[in-house]
Amino acid sequence: MVAYHLGSTDGVPPNARAFRRFLRRHFPSLTIMLLAVMLVATFLFPFIVITVPSGQVGVLWKRFNSYDLYCWCFVGRGTIVDPRELRDEGLHVIWPWDKLFLYNLRLQSRTQTYNAISKDGVVVNAQINMRYQLLHNYVGVLHKFIGPNYLYSVVDPEIGSRAREVISQYTAQEVYTSREQIQEKIRQEAQKSLASHLNSLVQPEAMEQPDPKHYNDFLQNSIQIIDTLVLSIELPPAIVAAINRQTQQFYEIQEFKYRVEREAQESTRKQVEANGIAAFQRIVGQGISESYLRWRGIEATLALAQSPNSKIVIIGSGKDGMPIILGNVDSPPATQPKPEDGASVPGKSSAIPSVGGVPTDPKPTTGEPPALAGKEDQPGSNAQFDLSRLKAILPSIPEWLNPTTGSRPAESAPPRQ
Repeated sequence: MVAYHLGSTDGVPPNARAFRRFLRRHFPSLTIMLLAVMLVATFLFPFIVITVPSGQVGVLWKRFNSYDLYCWCFVGRGTIVDPRELRDEGLHVIWPWDKLFLYNLRLQSRTQTYNAISKDGVVVNAQINMRYQLLHNYVGVLHKFIGPNYLYSVVDPEIGSRAREVISQYTAQEVYTSREQIQEKIRQEAQKSLASHLNSLVQPEAMEQPDPKHYNDFLQNSIQIIDTLVLSIELPPAIVAAINRQTQQFYEIQEFKYRVEREAQESTRKQVEANGIAAFQRIVGQGISESYLRWRGIEATLALAQSPNSKIVIIGSGKDGMPIILGNVDSPPATQPKPEDGASVPGKSSAIPSVGGVPTDPKPTTGEPPALAGKEDQPGSNAQFDLSRLKAILPSIPEWLNPTTGSRPAESAPPRQ
């Protein structure tokens, strides 16, 4: 069963038929209007939809008194300094006739070179790096009374003025060597000066806020100087050369002082060493007798004779028959007699030489060396020492010094003659 509308022959409702006739009649004008709206929306989109990047905050400036979509409340015109009305990170929608100013809340750095005069009148070029940061709640007041160019209009002149003031308190050499003190003083003085000068810029009567006096202290805390770093200090070349020479002389003086101290210590060391040697000699001299020294000489002679190296041992003519190096210390030197009539000429004597009272043959038939006298053999051979000849002279040595007895009296017993 098909139902038909009253007054309709094809079953289409009258309203739908009227709407179709309207579209066919106004389609060109509607198309043009839609394109115009889209064009306007595209043009106004950057002014309506604002994105606040990370680390930044937006300060709203309103052209008219209007309803604010951010707080859903009615706000006045001008700069919104209320911290609750600041636009934080993210997407925000504003009226196209309003403006949103962005401020960076991150740590920022700026480097400038300032000319100054030191205490002694030397021109100094100081390169100073300043690191600063804006505080969130005070950005609105900063924007209203200073603006986005606060760095060029307030901070740079203040840092330059304080840097010149601090550097003028030091001489050229002190500026060259007291960097840490200078940069800390610059930071403290700049922060204090900014706080006092910026606070005087606040005008409560120019603030369209319910409680304008509430914002008196906002501006002085809006810029926070973290630190100031003195990157370099340039002095005239002549001053730098003079300072370097002075520093060199200072360290040379210190070197000479240490040299004098070292020589004093060396003198003390030598004195102590000499006292020790003297004490050693006194102690050793009390326990060493002449007989003991002669016995040690005989031991040295035997060790020298038994060594495989080439050697020449010359026996003295004293009573103990010690080697000439060790003996003859108690005998006067022999004098050469003058040649008389019938005396032999020196160097042509026919007398048979003797060593220690024992006659020796100047021309031994066996080819052995004379008694107690060694000589160098042919290359590759060692001289041999005649121990039998040495034993022949041992009876002439006092009995208590004879190595064949194997005993030695005590130091207190007198030697036997």
